[in-house]
Order: sequence, then C-alpha cells, then structure tokens
Amino acid sequence: MPVLALDTSAAVAVALVDDDGGRLAARTSDERRRHAESLAPLVAQVLDDAGLERTDLTAVVGGTGPAPFTGLRVGLVTARTLALALDIELLGVPSIDALAVQAVADLGLQPGDEVLAASDARRKEVYWSRYRVVAHEGPHGVPVVETLLGPDVGRAADVAANHLGAAPDGGRLVVVGEGAALYADHLPPDEDAPLLPDATVLARLALARRAAGEDLPTEPLYLRRPDVQEPAGARRALGGAR
Repeated sequence: MPVLALDTSAAVAVALVDDDGGRLAARTSDERRRHAESLAPLVAQVLDDAGLERTDLTAVVGGTGPAPFTGLRVGLVTARTLALALDIELLGVPSIDALAVQAVADLGLQPGDEVLAASDARRKEVYWSRYRVVAHEGPHGVPVVETLLGPDVGRAADVAANHLGAAPDGGRLVVVGEGAALYADHLPPDEDAPLLPDATVLARLALARRAAGEDLPTEPLYLRRPDVQEPAGARRALGGAR
C-alpha cells in the first residue's frame, strides 16, 4: 500500500513508494522561499502520476530536518494534517539521515566508512551530522548507518576543525550535502556526493526503521531559535495589558 513522503528541509521533495520501498512517483521543486505554495501541488501531482487518491495512502513520512523554521514547519504541518485527516500512520525521519543513507548507496560506501553530511543553515552556518556505515544494504534495500556526532549547527570552519577528523582506519570519510558544496573551502564534498535529501530515500528509511521497531518522532529539529522573533518590548507590553 502506498506511503507518501514529504521533505521541505531545503527544496520541496515529495515521493510515493509501495510497501517494499519501490518508487511509484516523485516530484521536486527548488522554490526555497515558497514551500507552502509548492508542496500541495506536488502532492497532487505525484498522486496523479501514480494513479492514486489520497484515500489510498497508508502512511505519511515527514522529514524532520534539521532546517530553518519556516520551510521545515510547512512540510511537517502538511504531513500531520494529512495523517490526521486520513486517519493513517505518521512517521518522522531526520532529513539529514536520509542524505547520509543516500550517500552510502550513491558512493558505494562499505561498513566502517564514515559520512559527514552538511546542509545549509543560512547565517554562514551548516547543520551537520557524522555517521558510520553499518551495512551497505539492509531492510528495504536501505543502507544502515549509525550516528556518531550531531545533529548540530555551526560555522563550516568550526565543524571542519572540530568534527571532521581523520578517515577511519582502512576506510573512507566522505563529505556530502548542500552545506558542504556552499563552503567547499572548509568542507570539500566528495565527487558525485548527493546534495539534497531524496524523498524516496526518506520513505524507504522510514519503512526500514518502522520494521525494526524504532521510534519515529515527528518533532522538528530546528536546533536554534527562528530568524524572526517577537521583540522583547512587545512581549512586555502584551503581558502588561490586562
């Protein structure tokens, strides 16, 4: 039965997969400032591409980031609303985990190799996490990784100096993600490295983790306060009005 995956941690990515993780349809949009306007049409398009209705869905997967507040919130609110309206399961997976898993498959990494995944956090910073490959292929054909460090946020130079480290003995250390591409002087990405999370991989990862009995929370990984905040003076004024 079809599972819908949504990710708005960077670009807008939507995918439909079957119970075994086979891709039924996928669409993306690079409208970084218009997640809300782009997401609903993409959901309708993938359903139409697959010849399905919303009522055919059995679960919704939402990418939980880390990512800036506004874009990430759009995807997770949409995922929660769909799951509630259709009375189906809601699953959460960190978007950066999907990026690392994708790197294992794309770059042919083997057990013992490591991945540093970095996404754009704006403010000249990156969201990052470092992983060790456990298995090149696990349930649903999804590579298995374990998190060594992160997720966290920081300046690319600081991440490189404090957390990039040396390659594991006899293995590879690869750097992937849009954050690495933006700050390649500090975090040079591996050739052919994936840059953005793939919603199909996100869905497959959710299915594999659900089958393993893992908890799949949908709380967003913001890691820092929103860029736009209510002024302290306004809060005091509102709090004083009785």
